[in-house]
Amino acid sequence: MNKRIIFGIILIILAVAFWIEMFVLKNYSFWIEMTIAAGFLALVSAYINHLCGPEINYRLYYFKFSYLFIGIISAAVLYLIFFSGDKVSVMIFNFANEQVTGIYGNKTLLEPSIIGLLLFFVIGPSEEIFWRGFVQDALAQKLGENAGWLIGALIYGCIHFVAWNFMLFSAALICGLFWGYIFKRYKSLWPGIISHALWDVTIFILLPVR
Repeated sequence: MNKRIIFGIILIILAVAFWIEMFVLKNYSFWIEMTIAAGFLALVSAYINHLCGPEINYRLYYFKFSYLFIGIISAAVLYLIFFSGDKVSVMIFNFANEQVTGIYGNKTLLEPSIIGLLLFFVIGPSEEIFWRGFVQDALAQKLGENAGWLIGALIYGCIHFVAWNFMLFSAALICGLFWGYIFKRYKSLWPGIISHALWDVTIFILLPVR
């Protein structure tokens, strides 16, 4: 078992602990905890990548101007998927409306403009760096691209299930598959980082579905 897989298991266990604190125990401010947790996981995983080979981070952060357009377009597509999915889910599941509203309840815990800045500059990019640039990439190197994509997305979705919210789990799983595919397709984190950051701010702050 290579170093990235070993450290990946440790960091995923730590991520579970972070998520339990944020979604279950709730001892501190949700958005501050999320910022610290996501940022810490991103920084540690990027450092481990560097230790395992500087070429890893060079590959992960390779940038082309077209990635900007891919990120913007994909964020818009994902927003439309969720906008439509929200309408359909409330017709299928009698618990959907309550659970989605519960997710948006976190918006009241901090000034919306501050939440938007944290989502755009820290939380969204950090989640891509850790979940796609470390977890998925390490799994892909060990098990193959498709297995890394699917298993990485499943882990990303399942970790959100600690909130005991089926809609949050479903949303995370869809996002994991979506951004995971983008990473698998372009091999760079930039399209996903741009997409994730823009989608977060749009779905939570600018054009929320609730």
